[in-house]
Amino acid sequence: AQPRRRLRDLSRVDRRHQALQLRRQRKEAVLAEKRSLGSRDGPPHLVVLVPLHSRAAAHDTLRLLQSQDSAVVRVDEGRAGGFALLCPRLKQRWRFVTVQAGDLHAVLDLAKVADSLLFILDPADGWDSAGEHCLSCLFTQGLPSYALAVPGGTDLPPKKRVDARKKLAKAIEKRFPEAKLFPLNTEQESSLLLRHLATQKQRHLAFRDRRAHLLAYAAEFVPGRESDLVGTLKVSGFVRGQTLNVNSLVHIVGHGDFQMSQVDAPPDPLTLNPRVVKGQKRSQDMEVQDDSLNGTDEMEEDVKVLMKADPNKQESLQSEVVPDPMEGEQTWPTEEELQEAEASLKANRRVVKVPKGTSKYQAAWIVDDGEEGDQEDDDDEDDDIDDDMMEEAVSQEGESSEEEEEPAEEECETMTISECLRDDQYDEKVEEDEQMLERYKQERMDEMFPDEVDTPRDVPARVRFQKYRGLKSFRTSPWDPKENLPRDYARIFQFQDFSRTRKHLFRQIEKEETEGASVGWYVTLHVCNVPVSVMESFREGKPLVLFSLLPHEQKMSVLNFLVRRHPSNSEPVRAKEELIFHCGFRRFRASPLFSQHTSADKHKLERFLRLDAALVVTVYAPITFPPASVLLFKQRSNGMHDLIATGSLLSVDPDRIVIKRLVLSGHPFKIFTKMAVVRYMFFNREDVMWFKPVELRTKWGRRGHIKEPLGTHGHMKCHFDGQLKSQDTVLLNLYKRVFPKWTYDPHVPEPVPWVRSESALPVQEVEME
Repeated sequence: AQPRRRLRDLSRVDRRHQALQLRRQRKEAVLAEKRSLGSRDGPPHLVVLVPLHSRAAAHDTLRLLQSQDSAVVRVDEGRAGGFALLCPRLKQRWRFVTVQAGDLHAVLDLAKVADSLLFILDPADGWDSAGEHCLSCLFTQGLPSYALAVPGGTDLPPKKRVDARKKLAKAIEKRFPEAKLFPLNTEQESSLLLRHLATQKQRHLAFRDRRAHLLAYAAEFVPGRESDLVGTLKVSGFVRGQTLNVNSLVHIVGHGDFQMSQVDAPPDPLTLNPRVVKGQKRSQDMEVQDDSLNGTDEMEEDVKVLMKADPNKQESLQSEVVPDPMEGEQTWPTEEELQEAEASLKANRRVVKVPKGTSKYQAAWIVDDGEEGDQEDDDDEDDDIDDDMMEEAVSQEGESSEEEEEPAEEECETMTISECLRDDQYDEKVEEDEQMLERYKQERMDEMFPDEVDTPRDVPARVRFQKYRGLKSFRTSPWDPKENLPRDYARIFQFQDFSRTRKHLFRQIEKEETEGASVGWYVTLHVCNVPVSVMESFREGKPLVLFSLLPHEQKMSVLNFLVRRHPSNSEPVRAKEELIFHCGFRRFRASPLFSQHTSADKHKLERFLRLDAALVVTVYAPITFPPASVLLFKQRSNGMHDLIATGSLLSVDPDRIVIKRLVLSGHPFKIFTKMAVVRYMFFNREDVMWFKPVELRTKWGRRGHIKEPLGTHGHMKCHFDGQLKSQDTVLLNLYKRVFPKWTYDPHVPEPVPWVRSESALPVQEVEME
């Protein structure tokens, strides 16, 4: 017994030693990350200044940050309010970029790549409505490391200054628990703020840590030979996140996916040593000009080509499968099939006596004596064939009548009415109010009577609802996910095992098996076939952000997002309305489906985006590997974007079955012990016979089935598992699978800046990482 106890004690010591080693490794990794960020070998510490109030003193903050001792300040000419700060004594280098809280796309794009966000608050009110909207979007997208600075407030009396500080601290507790406020009025306070930014622990965003990304420091456009509108964009910046491979695709945020032709290594414009950069792993031992900040001057210097794209290894830009219209058609029969058909014909031949001159076609119609006894059976088969032909004719008529009738119930959901962006006339506002009132009524009716529709009087119900089917149980009844797929499914890609592919890719990233430009290198990317509009937006001062794509992320598939309504918006949102998606590093427009979030294999369609429950949003979009946050916006008629829902990417799964339910209702006319006569569900005898196999239920929990029709006006005798109440309602459920519409558009218009108001109510929200 003693040796076993000694082994157990040794294993306990080993476990403690292993836990100590793991803690030490994690601590060293955090310290190494802090040391590399902003150092000579790492990229400059990128700080984005976001004024959250119209009265926030952003200029005073910039002036104080530029007044550091022994620091070299270089003004960034590409963007107003941006500058670089080099501190050789502290061995730190910074890049500061200013953005307005009302410029939604610029804020979200810069937050995707920023190392730290510096929020500038007003000493009295903190933030206004535009700042509140900006914070809501940033918390959902994923908040990097941040700091809160409060410049000004010295002109207030001491008593009011203390009251304002308490009020601001109370408001901040709801948004930023355990956050520290940094007053910013002197150079010493700015030094403390810089030290805090440099030493605080970096918060990781999963969607950017696994992809190489950079913020453009300089850019140059070289027009192509065929057209001046498309050419090569040379983008210079510091590589962040992961190693950048020239053969991978690159996504320019807001503009699309592109290929790279080569990667250059120009001189580093923000080097801590202004003369020569020595001792670095990258071979960029070049002289750097002190006063060249435009970026194009550096490109004309001695530039070393790091790598060129290999056409055999380069990722393709193909995003869709080109479907073959002949796929699935009948092929020409083989020799074996022809021989089998000939043998079957010989086996079925019979010898009959016919008049002279009778052709083979006429002889086939002559009935032999032995076949007269089977005449009745043949007549029954002919009746069945006639019935099938009649049903086929009715279904063809039904398709045409459905095309006329369907808009009353379905196309109204799928139409996206293009609203006028002008807001000049008051009558247009009145029309919008009427439309909004109608939507509120429809949403209220759907809550009170979910999925109920009126049976049409002018079209038979068996024709109007011929695409629907009944289910014994919505939860357990089988439904083939490959059945009756639309044509758009021939254009998308599907993984055999999505989670396995994702794990394999992430494992490769962790092992750092890719080759290319390492993190911290200053490189120039040659991006091919870029429209000139990308360069024009960069010249206007908008940020140019690039992300490298993982394999398959340029291909289209069916994406499912799990979202919840944002508390700041309560307007009704119908399914298949056009919405604006910000998913990870992408943004696009699409018309989604809404469905319930359950663990079953079938999910019921929701006609509206609910206020009280989390729903799944389904769209056609490029593949993105989770985790990734998602923001849903709806464009107003005046061009502003309203945040309506937030969430995350759930899965990439075209086989997720979304089922639309229709409920036909009837009322008991005569009630017996377990029998009842029901009317107003159908209006002709044929419809009752058609839907006879479908199970009935009532709102009070009874179950039953149709026994037989009564008369010719749709009355029917039904049997239930108990006696009905006179105020009960009989229901019949019908189901069909629905698919999203292919309305994917990668070009999202710039939103109109948010209209500021002085105060904003703080809302408690969950932060996405």
